[in-house]
Amino acid sequence: MTYTEIDGARDVPIRMWTDPATVEGQAMQQLRNITTLPWLKGLAVMPDVHFGKGATVGSVIAMKDAVCPAAVGVDIGCGMSAVKTSLTVNDLPDDLSKLRSKIEQAIPVGMGLHSEAVDPSKVYGLSSAGWDDFWDRFDDVADSVKFRRERATKQMGTLGGGNHMIELCLATDGSVWLMLHSGSRNIGKELAEHHMGVARALSHNQGLVDRDLAVFLANTPEMADYRSDLYWAQEYAARNRAIMMALFQQVVRTEFRKAKVTFGEMINCHHNYVSEETYDGMDLLVTRKGAIRAGKGDMGIIPGSMGTRSYIVRGLGNTAAFNSASHGAGRKMSRNAAKKRFTVADLAEQTKGVECRKDAGVVDEIPGAYKDIDKVMAQQADLVEVVAQIKQVICIKG
Repeated sequence: MTYTEIDGARDVPIRMWTDPATVEGQAMQQLRNITTLPWLKGLAVMPDVHFGKGATVGSVIAMKDAVCPAAVGVDIGCGMSAVKTSLTVNDLPDDLSKLRSKIEQAIPVGMGLHSEAVDPSKVYGLSSAGWDDFWDRFDDVADSVKFRRERATKQMGTLGGGNHMIELCLATDGSVWLMLHSGSRNIGKELAEHHMGVARALSHNQGLVDRDLAVFLANTPEMADYRSDLYWAQEYAARNRAIMMALFQQVVRTEFRKAKVTFGEMINCHHNYVSEETYDGMDLLVTRKGAIRAGKGDMGIIPGSMGTRSYIVRGLGNTAAFNSASHGAGRKMSRNAAKKRFTVADLAEQTKGVECRKDAGVVDEIPGAYKDIDKVMAQQADLVEVVAQIKQVICIKG
């Protein structure tokens, strides 16, 4: 579909790649609140849009000389990685429980962490470049989180919980893919919360309709501090996924050693982050919260849920959407609502054929709590083209 344009609070319209009538009232109010910000130059809404803290999930916010920490979210740099393997469906055993167990042994999930920090130089296929410099820069992050250094080093290469996942998938051509979703773990959350608190206290934010939309302004020490911590956390998230994927590949390589597994080119994309981009000759700070960059030729990953297909895509470079696309199917109900509506039996039925948890701890991640991924993809046909469709046979969650 092409977008629907509705009026915002100021001269900047809301461009929506979904039917506005289907968007929950709370999310629509958040979008209208965003348009009251005087620094706003554009707002694009993806088809996976839903209510979030401060700013709406599935929103792309372009501002001049300002950035809103809540429009990034607490999981700074959260995103996806995926890679095609040389394996095919014929290489997989009928019982995938052993492989799932091996992956879970290699990569801590939930609130778990490694007993010792992972040494990148000892993980096959993982580049050791830049790690010393990366950790040296931890000395420059906000003082309030510096005591978390040891925890941050041990959480590097861990999954977390919620909608984060590790999957072994089959493409429609029978090829095997590895895919995962995670972010900057606890250190990113604490950095985000620290800066949100700083922003809310600034004088220029006192008259906002929603104090969660507090911004930092260009050429201020608060903005400089935030951007430094933001970019460090975005890099933490990317490196976190790199270690997990390398550990995942190591398990697959070992379990299928006779097949001499090889891997294709890695696809990586953030979907909670800030980027400096130029549109119509204007330098803007573009915040994607629950959205991926989909510039022309950019490779991306748009997952469904733990029981539905996902898509490997290539961006079409639609500048009306600030070169963006959805980050997934998007929730259609809250976690609490999902727990009240669905049972463990429902979860087992909706994840039939998938080697995964089927217990009360992940009922809130049931496929029925998410929007129809195929409809979401149809609504953004002018934002991305599909390169591959993949469906999980193993799904690991915390």
